[in-house]
Amino acid sequence: MSHSTIFLKDKIIHNPITDNDENFLKEFLKFLYHKIINMNDFNKFENVIIEWIKNNDKNTKQILELIQNHKKSEFWFSSIIGFFYQYGIDCDVDKEKSLEFFLLAINNEKSLIQNEENDNENNEFGLLQSYNIIIGKYLLSLFYYKDIISDLRNLSDVEVKYLKSARKGDPIAQYNLGYCYQHGKGVTQDHNKAFEWYSKSANNESAEGQNNLGECYYYGFGIDKDEMVAYEWYLKSANNGCAEGQNNLGKCYYHGKGISQDCNKAFEWFSKSADNEYAEGQFYLGECYYYGRGISQDYDKAFEWYFKSANNGFARGQNTLGYCYKNGLGTNKDYKKAFEWYSKSANNGFAEGQNNLGYCYKNGLGTDEDYKKAFEWYSISADNGCAESQNNLGFCYRDGLGTERDYNKAFEMYYKSAINGCANGQCSLGFCYRYGIGTDRNYIKAFEWYSKSANNGYNFGQYNLARCYKYGQGIARNYNKAFEWYFKSANNEFAKGQHCLGHCYYYGIGTKVDVEKAVIWYKKALNNGVKDASIMLNKICTK
Repeated sequence: MSHSTIFLKDKIIHNPITDNDENFLKEFLKFLYHKIINMNDFNKFENVIIEWIKNNDKNTKQILELIQNHKKSEFWFSSIIGFFYQYGIDCDVDKEKSLEFFLLAINNEKSLIQNEENDNENNEFGLLQSYNIIIGKYLLSLFYYKDIISDLRNLSDVEVKYLKSARKGDPIAQYNLGYCYQHGKGVTQDHNKAFEWYSKSANNESAEGQNNLGECYYYGFGIDKDEMVAYEWYLKSANNGCAEGQNNLGKCYYHGKGISQDCNKAFEWFSKSADNEYAEGQFYLGECYYYGRGISQDYDKAFEWYFKSANNGFARGQNTLGYCYKNGLGTNKDYKKAFEWYSKSANNGFAEGQNNLGYCYKNGLGTDEDYKKAFEWYSISADNGCAESQNNLGFCYRDGLGTERDYNKAFEMYYKSAINGCANGQCSLGFCYRYGIGTDRNYIKAFEWYSKSANNGYNFGQYNLARCYKYGQGIARNYNKAFEWYFKSANNEFAKGQHCLGHCYYYGIGTKVDVEKAVIWYKKALNNGVKDASIMLNKICTK
């Protein structure tokens, strides 16, 4: 964009300038010129000049309108307009626009020389133009000193690298500077500044800047959280071809954030992101195929996209690929490969991958059994906030696996896991209260935590809750409720729950006696490893 184009954009509609206005502006320019060249203390320069401008016969708004609308403004008053924008005198502060006007004044020096060579025609025009040029040089020097050079003394190398280009409107430099501030890369982390530079980059049509501006709104970085505005910026970024923006737009549709949930559109955008080689987009496309969201369920396709995501270095994809190999989903079951991918995910800092790697070491899955390494990885994962790993670490302390037995620490880890919403951890905490492990025995609290675990779908928690109702521990005895929770536990494949459900049907506990159903559940319990179920089956058969 040329200087003249910038200048013309700032023209405003105004009544024709009168002779009095014309004389005022010429004298204003001359007085300002003399004020500047006679200035002795430049530390107070801007305050002195601003005060002088405000004490004129016309108010500052009138002055700005007159000089913006003057037909010779580009040659006579561009330096003054730049000063107004620099300090926001009856306009918004705009350092970039200010710089443009200072440069406009100075770049007109060539036309001044040509006029002087043309027999000194229009001496007044040339004289006023020379005032504008000299004022522009003074103001530009101070601008560079105050807004760039003095700033650079306290800036990091990273800020220096991007700042000049960013201030000149380079969207890539603006994005890079925003990224540095967001993540504290070479600079002090500052989400407000990150938001500021992403905004400039986004408005300069940078697809990456639009995506990251969307993230600022989505997570509330440097601005109030607003998922609808986040969606709008993700949409712009996605339509501009940014693979990360396409993935984030897909997640908005997938989770119903900022827009109504629409798995078909989520699948569409994840597909575009995945085809553009974005690892997280490939992972989410795998999720769509795995769960049948926006597309027919297809484990083979899910495995294919998880595999691409994992090989592109996405730690969550690596963990999920390990899960596929462990359970034979979309591929042959292969514990060694499961261990390999869990290891990669763990070493890339993914907490669930670290937990699963600990599980491999604890159970000798794809590697040698090693309780110390299991404890080590559970500890790392727990410190990274994985609730399931906090529960597993509790087991290590309770049973002395890879560390010394410590019931107090076991209770502490179970408590963290339970508070963080892990159904297993909630059941373990209930177990601690029931038996007084690392804490005082308390049947009421045991019942409370078993209830949370059971309602979160954990079959062992459902079994323990049923026992509370059956024996009246922490709650009034209620055989109907006991039957209800044994039934849920049994249908969730918990073997002891299946055995107890058989008892309920055989003895009529919370339900009508039904020997045929009792036999069915005793057989399921026996097949799942409950040997005592054979005693009841033999008893029934001998009658």
